[in-house]
Amino acid sequence: MDLSREDPRLRARYGVGSPENIGVNGGPRCMDHFLMARRLVEAGVRCVSVSFGHWDWHSAQYNYLKDDLPPFDQGLSALIEDLYARGLDRDVSVVVWGEMGRTPRINKNAGRDHWARVSTALLSGGGMPTGQVIGATNRLGEVAVDRPVHYQNVFATFYHKMGINPQTTTVLAPRFGRPEPVHILDKQDTIDELI
Repeated sequence: MDLSREDPRLRARYGVGSPENIGVNGGPRCMDHFLMARRLVEAGVRCVSVSFGHWDWHSAQYNYLKDDLPPFDQGLSALIEDLYARGLDRDVSVVVWGEMGRTPRINKNAGRDHWARVSTALLSGGGMPTGQVIGATNRLGEVAVDRPVHYQNVFATFYHKMGINPQTTTVLAPRFGRPEPVHILDKQDTIDELI
């Protein structure tokens, strides 16, 4: 957990940022968290989440994005480069996404509201073929018009890469007051372009 043991040039590549949360609707803008994520997976941690920046863009979107996107790009690109440089890209998947998409049009408050019809994700590593765009929306970003992908397809792809068959694997889930085996996914199709 001691980041001072890292090469100062690598620390500079990741950047520093601030560990303070951005009000009630935001996480910290701390690039140290990206570096810590790499160190944790190197140490054997199987799942690491990093929350970064402001996420509730219902108003004044530009003000948040101009402060969030440049450091986010720096920290994320440093993480991905670092994972590849250390040979971890076959074993570690990086997923960048939110819980929903955002309206394709700016609202009256200079923000964007919730939009469940379309969202995006950035995937890297995990032994997946990279450098591709899968799916497309109409020209306004309102609806998927080519190769729509459900988030469960992303999970099915990751399970497949880990050797887990989501069609046959069950977990015990509380149901009717007792554990009951349930399939880990409802939708099991993998994303063939990533296999």
